[in-house]
Amino acid sequence: MSVKNVEVQQFKVGTMKLEIHPTRELMGEAAAGATAEALKALSRTNEIIAAIFATGASQLDTLGALTKLEGLPWDQVRGFHLDEYIGLPVDHPASFRGYLRKNLVSKVSMREFFEVDGTAPDPEQVCCTYAEKLRSSKPQLCLLGIGENGHLAFNDPGVADFDDPADVKIVPLDAACRTQQAAEGWFNSTEEVPDYAISLTIPILLRVPKLIVSVPGNRKAEIMRRTLEEVISTKCPATILRTHPDVTVYLDRDSASQLGDLIPRI
Repeated sequence: MSVKNVEVQQFKVGTMKLEIHPTRELMGEAAAGATAEALKALSRTNEIIAAIFATGASQLDTLGALTKLEGLPWDQVRGFHLDEYIGLPVDHPASFRGYLRKNLVSKVSMREFFEVDGTAPDPEQVCCTYAEKLRSSKPQLCLLGIGENGHLAFNDPGVADFDDPADVKIVPLDAACRTQQAAEGWFNSTEEVPDYAISLTIPILLRVPKLIVSVPGNRKAEIMRRTLEEVISTKCPATILRTHPDVTVYLDRDSASQLGDLIPRI
C-alpha cells in the first residue's frame, strides 16, 4: 500500500522518529504500511514472526488498514497482545480479546494467536504462562499506543517500573486511565471500568527490536508533548520510548497540535 501523496512532517527527538499525517486515517495507513514492510522483512529471515498487537481507539485505523493489505506473511505470525481487564467477559465491548478477534484475528489467517484470559480463575498463573510464551517466542515487532496518562500497555504512572523484574503482571488502573476508557466509549461510566488488569511490563516492551506507535486524536495532544519534553521518568511512562533504538510514532494533526517548536521548520 502506498500512502497518498500528502504533506507529511517527519522529525526526530533523540532516537525517536515521528511522523505527522494530516488525518488519523492517513496516519493509520502509514503505520500499517510500516508494519507491513517490517513483517515482510522479518519473514525473509524468520520461520516464525512473533508480534505484539495493541488495542483501543488508537489502533482502529492502523489495524483497519493493515488487515486490508494483501501479500503479508500472516501464516508466519505468532500474535500476542498487550493487556486485558481482569474479570471482563470476552463478549463485553471493552474486552481486548474480543477487540482483537474482531479487528485482527478474524480478518487474517494468522499462524497462531495467544490471548490473555482475564476471566481465568488464577490471574497470577495467567501472568506466568503468558510471560513464558513471550520469552520463548522473543517478539520482534510491537504495535503500541500511548495512554492519556502516558501509560504503555496498562503501566500507569503509579505502577510503571522501567526495571520491572516481571514480564507480565497484575496492575491496578488509576483514575486517569479509567476516565479515558469511559470517555472513549468502551464503558458507560468510570465506575464500570474494572479495577485491575493483566499487563505486559515496560522492560519486555523495550526488548522488542521494533516499535510502531499509533497516537491519533486531540485527547492525546498533551501527553505527546509531555512524552517529548519531560525528563524520562515513570511520571510519564511513555518518555522511556525516547531511549529505544527503533521506535516510530505516528501522529495526526490533532495529536501533534501541542508540539509547536518541537517540530523542525524547513
